[in-house]
Amino acid sequence: MRKNLIIFSIIVLLIVFIGIFYLYKPNNSDLPRVCFNETCFNVEIVDTEAERALGLMNRERMNYDEGMLFIFEESGNYPFWMKNTLIPLDMIWINEKKEVVYIKRNALPCKEDPCEIIDPNSNALYVLEVNSGISAQNNIAIGSIAKFDI
Repeated sequence: MRKNLIIFSIIVLLIVFIGIFYLYKPNNSDLPRVCFNETCFNVEIVDTEAERALGLMNRERMNYDEGMLFIFEESGNYPFWMKNTLIPLDMIWINEKKEVVYIKRNALPCKEDPCEIIDPNSNALYVLEVNSGISAQNNIAIGSIAKFDI
């Protein structure tokens, strides 16, 4: 009887250990993040000309809480386009004060040349690309303040 109790206890401990092991998700707090109030995005930083030229081209998906943060050397008017981009995006231009100055919601993939140029007509130092619809769902608007943890 005692032997059965020990075996049962070991099995229960193993199940608990395996459950914790498989359910554990690594803490993403070490990843670069951009937050608007309680909404945060783990971001891929692109800060070279070559990385900016490639952007999110040819990617088939992006998780809800992910984005791409374009960082420029100086504030300026930076138009974007959706050439070879496969997923609809919200593009958020952010100035040096971390204030949203322009949003292009639901920028659609470009299927034929020439592609539409999305011009914010505003100076920005950063552009954040997230999945389409997320900026409206999370009340991100012109004037919203971004918090960077990069």
